[in-house]
This record gives sequence, C-alpha cells and structure tokens, in this order.
Amino acid sequence: MPLFHRIYSKNAHELNTALVEGFLEHQNDEGIRKTHLFEGRYENIYLNHLQIPELSTVIAEAIALAEKVTNTTGLRVGYWFNYMPPGATTTLHTHDDDDEVLSSAYYVYVPKDSGDIILHGRKETVQLQPREGEFILFKPDAPHEVTKNNSQQHRLSIGMNFGINR
Repeated sequence: MPLFHRIYSKNAHELNTALVEGFLEHQNDEGIRKTHLFEGRYENIYLNHLQIPELSTVIAEAIALAEKVTNTTGLRVGYWFNYMPPGATTTLHTHDDDDEVLSSAYYVYVPKDSGDIILHGRKETVQLQPREGEFILFKPDAPHEVTKNNSQQHRLSIGMNFGINR
C-alpha cells in the first residue's frame, strides 16, 4: 500500500458548511469529551451524529473509501474533530495504538496557510497541503505531524481510525 491516498469527497460541497456550523454550535456543550491537551488546546473533540447529523454521511463515505483502499469489508471507525487555532501545530505521532488498519483526515475548513500534514514513511517523507473536502488516508503506523497554522483563522478537520469490526 502506498504511504497515502488523496480522495476528494463527492459530498463535500453540501456538507462542509453544516459540519462547521454544527461543530461551532456544539463543541462546548456540557459532557462533550475532549482529549489530548497540548499547548493549551484539546486536539481531539468528540461530537457525533446526534449533534451534527451530516457526520453520518461523511463517516459512511469514509468507511467505504477505507474498505476500498484496504480491500477489506466490515470496517468500523472512531473519529474526532481537530480545531486548530492560529499558531497551533500538531506534534509527531502515530495512530497504531490498537488494531487500526488505516487512518484518515477529512478536511472541513482549510484557510490558506493553515498548516500542512507531513507524513513520514520508511523511504519517503511527503508534505501535503490539505484541501477542503479532501480525505487523506494513510497507514496508522506512519509518523505524521502538522505544521504551524500561520493563518488568522481556525482550521477544522476530522481525524479517523479504521479497524476490523469484531
């Protein structure tokens, strides 16, 4: 499998506005789980289709893409929002903690100069400028990081890990 796949969502145009609005409306609701506190911000904010119904469409598309890329059926997905403010970075990490077979980022809102994802493979390192409506799928054991958000706006993406449904 190649280090990454870039695939544009067929539903992005009609979904991204609703995803941004739903995230902004519900990110600070009581009881919303937030993890990975780095540099004063939570990198992982867990909202679901009860707060944002349009998430169901994005997640279904993501599972279908992941199954195609891995040539596997019956995948499940865990996902979270990443709201990256101006000046923020995401440090080098992997997603191979459990039984993940693939990871992905889906880009909801990407202001110009709001940070690139850098994927480190065994033989290559690639720096990708994300685009709104795009899935970047990659191996969960690939170390990756996000460069500094040099824009004056927050960037919004959805991180995902896919595993075998048991």
